[in-house]
Amino acid sequence: MIETNQFKGHEKVVYLHDKESGLKAIIAVHDTSLGPAAGGCRMWPYENEMDALTDALRLSRGMSYKNAVAGLKLGGGKSVIIADPHKDKNEQLFRAFGRFVDSLNGTYISAEDVGISVEDMEIVAKETRHVIGLQSSENASGDPSPFTARGTYLGIKAAVKHKLGQDDLKGLTVAVQGVGHVGYHLCKHLDEAGAHLIVSDIHQPSLDRVVQEFGAKVVSVAEIMSVACDVLAPCALGAVLNDATIPALRTPIVAGAANNQLARDEHGQMLHDKGILYAPDYVINAGGIINVSAEARGKYDVNWVNDKVDNIYTTLGTIFERSDKEGRPTNVIADELAEEIIAAARARKKQEKAA
Repeated sequence: MIETNQFKGHEKVVYLHDKESGLKAIIAVHDTSLGPAAGGCRMWPYENEMDALTDALRLSRGMSYKNAVAGLKLGGGKSVIIADPHKDKNEQLFRAFGRFVDSLNGTYISAEDVGISVEDMEIVAKETRHVIGLQSSENASGDPSPFTARGTYLGIKAAVKHKLGQDDLKGLTVAVQGVGHVGYHLCKHLDEAGAHLIVSDIHQPSLDRVVQEFGAKVVSVAEIMSVACDVLAPCALGAVLNDATIPALRTPIVAGAANNQLARDEHGQMLHDKGILYAPDYVINAGGIINVSAEARGKYDVNWVNDKVDNIYTTLGTIFERSDKEGRPTNVIADELAEEIIAAARARKKQEKAA
């Protein structure tokens, strides 16, 4: 499996098991050519360890590409904790995870992701300094979700401009799959822009919040991928664009914050063949890692962060135009752009070692 196209090139994969706390986790380091491998920690009740490994490998590869295209001096990595975030959290477990992260000596830098809060990462940070996205450190930036949401909102605007020729979102219908940390903030941006919201989520309190605050229409998790809308914004877990869902899509644009939305790379071609504009996930959702990466620069600068997030709009516009010109899927264009950046960094490192 690791040798298939999706999972080539990983530098290190570590399985973590702490008997006392019950921690079972995987850390995957994809590439460190641009710098330390940075990527969030996800907590999810995977059905089995192979599913967790698959997720970690896909996500870490995506982080390498995300950090490269965002112009960050960071490589790509990701960690997953196999547990239920609503039932299994405790300090002992997170401290054990922190010790494992610390044992990698800075090769991997962790942050929050699905199922993990900033408060959870504060506990991890008691055992290691290789954590970003905190609230209490000297350069703390706090919850990165609002920046991820803002970048996704800008990406949706770029897609609407390119596909529909419209500069704003007023009157458009956006279907948001997943209204947790990022999805909620995205809904806020969309509501303020005058868009109509259709939403789904497995967590009822999250749904209640967006209905009450933004007047969103709720549909079932099974329905959201096939509702008629101007933009579909997947903001939950990955692999939602697949053989079953793509034929049922009723939207001209897919642009959301979820990682690894394509179940396989060739699903980008399927979207392209249907005339659906796809905003590559790791390009549009880079706002969060841009924000937390600022902590590693020595002094947190929100203006630097906002400038980088603003550039998501421009980068996506370039990818969309190149896709049209070359007649190739946007995910392939984005991958090639990322690989060019990483290859150049790898060559520079090799030259520096040889000098």
